[in-house]
Amino acid sequence: MKRTTLALAVLGSIALQTPGLFAEEKPAAPAPAATPNPDPYANETKEQRDARMAWWRDARFGLFIHWGVYAVPGGIHKGKPVNGYGEWIMEKGKIPVEEYKAYAAQFNPTQYDPEAWVALAKKAGMKYIVITAKHHDGFALWPSAVNDWNIGSTPYKKDLLKPLAEACKKHGIKLGFYYSQAMDWNNGGACSQDPNNKRTMDEYIDQVAVPQVTELLTNYGDAPVILWWDTPAAMNEERAAKLIEPLKLKPGIIHNNRLLKVAPCGVVDIEALKSGKREPYAGDTETPEQHIPATGLGDHDWEACMTINHTWGFKSDDHEWKSTKVLLQNLIDIASKGGNYLLNVGPTAEGLIPQPSVERLEEIGKWMEDNGESIYGTGASPFPKLPWGRCTTKKHDGGTTLYLHVFDWPKDGKLLLPGLESQVKSARMLVGGAELKFDKTPNGVIIDVPAQAPDANASVIKIQIAGKPKVVQLFIKPAADGSIVLPASLVDFGIPAKGSAPCLQQSKEVPEIGSWNNPEAPVSWSFSGLKPGDYEVLAEVSGPENAKAVVELGAAAPILNVDVSGIKKDKPAEESEVEKLPASLKATGSYHKFETQNLGMLEIEEESAKTLTIRPDPTGWKPFNLRTVTLKPITGH
Repeated sequence: MKRTTLALAVLGSIALQTPGLFAEEKPAAPAPAATPNPDPYANETKEQRDARMAWWRDARFGLFIHWGVYAVPGGIHKGKPVNGYGEWIMEKGKIPVEEYKAYAAQFNPTQYDPEAWVALAKKAGMKYIVITAKHHDGFALWPSAVNDWNIGSTPYKKDLLKPLAEACKKHGIKLGFYYSQAMDWNNGGACSQDPNNKRTMDEYIDQVAVPQVTELLTNYGDAPVILWWDTPAAMNEERAAKLIEPLKLKPGIIHNNRLLKVAPCGVVDIEALKSGKREPYAGDTETPEQHIPATGLGDHDWEACMTINHTWGFKSDDHEWKSTKVLLQNLIDIASKGGNYLLNVGPTAEGLIPQPSVERLEEIGKWMEDNGESIYGTGASPFPKLPWGRCTTKKHDGGTTLYLHVFDWPKDGKLLLPGLESQVKSARMLVGGAELKFDKTPNGVIIDVPAQAPDANASVIKIQIAGKPKVVQLFIKPAADGSIVLPASLVDFGIPAKGSAPCLQQSKEVPEIGSWNNPEAPVSWSFSGLKPGDYEVLAEVSGPENAKAVVELGAAAPILNVDVSGIKKDKPAEESEVEKLPASLKATGSYHKFETQNLGMLEIEEESAKTLTIRPDPTGWKPFNLRTVTLKPITGH
C-alpha cells in the first residue's frame, strides 16, 4: 500500500514569526486502506488461469437446460399462444404475479430422471451441463431458505438440483448453475412485475441474490464448477462486488461475462475485446447467444449458447427443430474458431426432454463417438476460411495435426487445402484410417479423396504437418462464363470501427451473413481474374425493411500469411482509388425470404486482384441477411 506524504509549503515570514510552530510536528496519518478487490481471480497469473480453464477448453461441448414453472403453461396462457421464448411467458403475456405463481401448483415433474438426463448428455458427447437454478421469474429449483417461491411450494417439493449433481458426479459430467442475479419478476429484483414490491434493488441483492448464490455454492458438493450469470439489469459495481465475493467458496469456479454488463444476446464488441479493455467483473467467458462469431474471438475464451428449436424454455407449439446436420456443423464451426458450444434443451413440466431433442442429441453422439478426437481439446483453424468446411488443430512435439471437417464433398475427388505451405507428412481418413494421397501445388495441398463422402453431415480427414501451419491467402476466381460468385462462406468480416461484426449463420439451405445490425460493420471479399469491362452487381438478400449501403471496389486487401499465432501482414496492397456504388436494398418481407436484387454496375478497368466491400450507409441502414454477391459481365457494352 502506498503511504501518503504531506508536503508543507512554509513562507519565510511565517517561519520567522513563529519559530516553534513545527517543533512538535507529528507524522502524517496513513491513508485509508484500499477496499480489497472481492474478485478471487483479480491477481491470477496466466499460468493459473490456464490451469483453471483447462478442462473447460478441452470440453468444447455442453448441455444447457432451461427448466422451471414456465414449463407448465408451455407458451400457452388462457388458451392463447404467447409470443417469445417459453421462459419469458410471464413478462410477454403480462401475467399478474399471483396468476403466474398459481402455475407452481401444477409443476409436478414426477417423470424427472436426472440419471437419464446426464446419460443423454454423455451419450451426445457433452462434457458439462448448465441448468437454470433460477431464471427471471425468480422460481428456484431447490428449496431455498430465502423465500417460499421455490420447488418446496409445488406438489413435487423435492430438490431438483441435488439428484442432478449426484448423477453428474457419478457419470463424470461437470455441473454448472445458471442464476439470474438481477432480473427477478417475483422477488423484488430488476424489472419486478409485482405491484406490491417494497424491496429496493440493493435490498434484493442483499436479501435474495447473495444468500441464494451462497446456497448454490455450498450445498451441492463439487458442483457448481460454472456460475452462469444473466441479464444484468440495474447492476452496478457495488452490487456486482457483493455477488463476486461468494465465489471464493468454490475455488476454481468459472463464471461468465454477464454479471455487470453485457450487450443484448451476448454480442461482443470485437474492438474493445481486442484492445484488452474490459469491464470490471467481466468474468472468464464471452457468451454470444444464438449466433457464432464470424472469426472467433482470438485468444479469449467464449461459449456460444444456442437452441435446438427456437425457444429456450419448453413451448408446446414450437416445432421448428434444427436438423442434426445444422447442429453438428455448428459444433464443428464453433470448435474451429476456438469456442465451446452450449446446446439447449427445454424439458416439459413432467420432467421429460422433448423427443426431437433426444433424437438429435443421440445422432450427434454417434458422430462424436467416431470423431470426437477432432473436437475435444482442439484449437482454432489456421485457415481464414475454407469453402468446403472447417478445420480444427492440435499441437504436438515437432508438428501439428489438422482435422479437416468436410461439409461439401468434392465431386472430382480432389480436396484443396488453399494456401497451405507447410510440409504434409501424412493424410488419412479419421474413421477407418485409410491413407490418402496428396500433392503440393502452387495453390496449396490437394488431397485425393474417395468418390463418396463417408459421412453425410461431416467427414473428417486427419493431416499431420511439420511445425506450425503456414497458410497464404488465395483469391476467389471467376467461372467459365466470366462471372464471379462471392459466397457468404468466403466473406471477410474484419473488425468494425466500433461495435460488433455480423456473423455467418447456417440456414437450412446455405450459409448466410446474419446479425448485421451494426451500421459500421462492412463485409468484403478478395478476388482476381475478372476481365476488364462492366459488371452487374447482383446480391441475394433478405430483410423486412428497405436499407441503404455502398458497394466499394478497390485493390485487394493485404496479402496475408497465417499461422496458429495469428494473422500477420506480409505485403501491403498498392494504394488505389476506390470505386463507390450507392445501393438500395429492397425489403423482401422477412429474413427467411431471399431475393436476388440488382444493385447497379461496376467497372473493372484492369485484370488484377480486387476487394469488393459492402458498407452499410449509416443514414439508412437496416439489418439485412446476405447469401451471395455475383459480378456478372454486361455484354454488348
